[in-house]
Amino acid sequence: MVFSMQRVQPVRRALGVGLLAAALGMAGLAQAQSGTPIRILVGFPAGAGTDAIARTLGEKLKDELGAPVVVENRAGAGGQIAAQVLKSSPADGHTLFLTHDHTISILPQVVKNPGFNPATDFVPVAGFATFANVLAVSGGTPAKSIDEYVKWVRTQKGGKETIGIPAPASIPEFLVKMISDKYKIDVQPAPYRGSAPMTADMLGNQITAGIASVPDFIENHKAGKLRIVASIGAKRQALLPNVPTFTELGFTNLEDLPYYLLPTTASSRPWARPSRSSTSTARRCRRCWPCPT
Repeated sequence: MVFSMQRVQPVRRALGVGLLAAALGMAGLAQAQSGTPIRILVGFPAGAGTDAIARTLGEKLKDELGAPVVVENRAGAGGQIAAQVLKSSPADGHTLFLTHDHTISILPQVVKNPGFNPATDFVPVAGFATFANVLAVSGGTPAKSIDEYVKWVRTQKGGKETIGIPAPASIPEFLVKMISDKYKIDVQPAPYRGSAPMTADMLGNQITAGIASVPDFIENHKAGKLRIVASIGAKRQALLPNVPTFTELGFTNLEDLPYYLLPTTASSRPWARPSRSSTSTARRCRRCWPCPT
């Protein structure tokens, strides 16, 4: 099945506008009480890229607000579990959800009943930090390029193999299907509960390839433990100048700009009274991860 990223662009554009407005000062939380703990939900396991960003943000918010900030990992179902926890949280503005476009933009389009509606259940506090997805191969294959990987799958694996992905119904899963179609090989997605356990299996040669974000793979790529062989994007990544894009490799209709965002419960209103936690969060997000223009 060939999947075109253009199908999700209208939703992303609409969300992006709202999130940018939030990052520029829109307040959507009830008045925060001094010293009340702030909870940041993460839909993936500790050690993954999303978790690292949440913990960095939590430390900065703790210093600015003078209140405890707790990062709570509710991994599973591509972020659906954490999103459902946010939906059922008290509407007091003290529960936030550090997530990315997979949970908010994609799951509601491909999962019949994800248990939440991002348009009505959540309100954005800040949108920040775009990233790129990449394909990496492990030490279980000698391949140093996607063509060499495909050749290895054909000659050593009978044309059949699995590629790890951090979550089902995700851009990495769609990309696996596109790789299968383009190269006429039978590669199937192997969903994990986040990029951390997937990367661990790649390092242990339990799987020979995986797709995740640059931050998930870059350190092991630099150390020679994994090899990033292709990236999504209009141009090559600054950290990976020698790694071609999928577009360079002949993939068409492959356009994606994932992003991180930070919503809270939609009933945490009114707009007219900015909360200390919401304005501090948006300010910190702008300082650490400026929104692209």
